Amino acid sequence: MQLKLPFFLTSLFSGLFIFPSFANSNNTLGESSDFYKHTSQMVQEQINLVARIEKAIAQPDPNQVRVVRGQILIQSKVIEAFARKQNPGFRGTCASGNREKLNDAEAEIYCGLYASSQELLKLSPLLDRILSRRGELALVRELPLVSGERKFHPVLAISAIERPLLGKKAVPFAIQEPNLPYSSVPTVGIIAKKPLADYVAPIQAALVLPPEALSPLENAEAKLNQTKAVFPQGIKFEDPKQTTSALENFAYGLDPQEPQTYAKFLELPKTGIFRVLPHLAYSRPLNTLQNRLVQTVGERYPFPSLGEATSEFNPSLTLQLVNDNFQMLLKGVDYSFMADLGDIPIEKLDSGLNKVSPSTRELFLNYQPPQQLNAIQIERRRFQTGKGVNNSIAQARIPAKLNHTYIMRSLQFQIPEAIIKNERLTPQQRLQIDTITKIQSSDTVIAFRPVRRRPDGSYTVIWRVLNQLPKPQITDLETYLRY
Repeated sequence: MQLKLPFFLTSLFSGLFIFPSFANSNNTLGESSDFYKHTSQMVQEQINLVARIEKAIAQPDPNQVRVVRGQILIQSKVIEAFARKQNPGFRGTCASGNREKLNDAEAEIYCGLYASSQELLKLSPLLDRILSRRGELALVRELPLVSGERKFHPVLAISAIERPLLGKKAVPFAIQEPNLPYSSVPTVGIIAKKPLADYVAPIQAALVLPPEALSPLENAEAKLNQTKAVFPQGIKFEDPKQTTSALENFAYGLDPQEPQTYAKFLELPKTGIFRVLPHLAYSRPLNTLQNRLVQTVGERYPFPSLGEATSEFNPSLTLQLVNDNFQMLLKGVDYSFMADLGDIPIEKLDSGLNKVSPSTRELFLNYQPPQQLNAIQIERRRFQTGKGVNNSIAQARIPAKLNHTYIMRSLQFQIPEAIIKNERLTPQQRLQIDTITKIQSSDTVIAFRPVRRRPDGSYTVIWRVLNQLPKPQITDLETYLRY
């Protein structure tokens, strides 16, 4: 049974795609070149479509699902029309492999294209079901108007012409997130005033690739890989996944030459290089849909570890930019303070901080943190508000300056989940009080130096652990447990 398209779509195809016939085995070199040019473009479109389908299924935006659903149909008809131009009996030829009267390479190409399009057509019913469910999350836009048509406002003649565009992100239903001020200071074990009373952030959808979509996508991709191998060596194809990965690395990662530039410094023990991003890179834009199963920027580009990481505790250099200030991304009851040492080579600093002023050395080596949970959080707020110990020397945030060396002391704690979530202990947990209240922690003195500033405001930073101080303790955790 053949699928017949409306007249306006068939006329659209005929206006957009002109397919010369290359079925004659006595093709000239120029005709063969034209064949490879046209078919390479079609193969590239199929490769792009497979990548778009995978992306659309993994995103909660219904408009993207609707786009690929239509593209599958359009490209299948385009490929079928092209194959028929080359060989009216292409279905039998491609099914039986009977290619005596045709150039083998050309037949393999249009047969491979046709086979890949038929595999993708199998996804149409699945995409219809997905679209119906995604329509519960966000507004599904109207289809774009047919080329040449315009839609005016029924009442206001001077209103703008409406041109629906599926490329825009869908508008979510029932999500009106307030633009709350940024705060990186969580509270643990105490009652704190919230910026907005009784506000609960919306739960994002959890989406996975349906099992029934795996086989058609894998088969279509395999057919395309076989087809690409038939083309002459001079014809190259782009991998959208590699392109996306390269663009993402350009936005969030290091340039390949940067570790090479600082290779001599990185040979020193406990050193590293990473990119410090604005804090907005780690947060989801307001009133947008997201698949919560997809790794975040922080998970794809993790902060560098400052010591030996375990399954539950990983002291890290969680440095970020807030209004062009360096600041640590804090969790639990972690806190830190830092100072600007000026244009001092980071290589000249040592564990005794002999190259810094006596007052700075005294603070960063001899400061004693509190040992009570509430006192630690009070101390953290003092540093955050600029009222901490020796505020003239060190602060929790500090202006970012290129080619300046900074020193930081970072205190990080692993607080029991029962305290963080304010949960009651189970009978089994009550028998393990000593284990629960025995926390892991770290107290680290780090030096870092921004060596490059990007146009987006991010910095490439080299860092070095100068000293590992005795692990701080919290002695009153048991009083915060709920029985």
